[in-house]
Amino acid sequence: MAILEKNYEVDNRTGLNHEGPDANIPVRRLTATSIIGDRVENPIGENLGKIDNLMVNLHSGHIEYAVIDFGSFLGIGGKLYAIPFAELRLDPDRELFILNRDKDYLKTIPGFDKTHWPDTNDHSYFNDVNTYWGTPYPNSNY
Repeated sequence: MAILEKNYEVDNRTGLNHEGPDANIPVRRLTATSIIGDRVENPIGENLGKIDNLMVNLHSGHIEYAVIDFGSFLGIGGKLYAIPFAELRLDPDRELFILNRDKDYLKTIPGFDKTHWPDTNDHSYFNDVNTYWGTPYPNSNY
């Protein structure tokens, strides 16, 4: 019986379903639902939490921030932190994101409670967040 070899690059362009361990390698795009819930670790493997949500700039269409749930246990306690999405690096083999910071750093940056979000349309909140990351607000016009 002949074994057919798959050409995943061709499959991806056709819109047909593809399978196998390398079907989406290299990873270029992910759905929001596949990112939300992903673990976040630092380079030495410390658990920094999970991605709770994504903040999308409606004018540019870019993900500006990942909202990280840090310090909770079984969804109780902890705080949420807005992390510039550009600070995260995907580790596709381990199916998680890497943030190049330690746990103590997350304890020093502005966070918020799960039941009391900041005004996400207020530039001052994100300007404060970006001060800690050393990055300017991605699009100060919006």
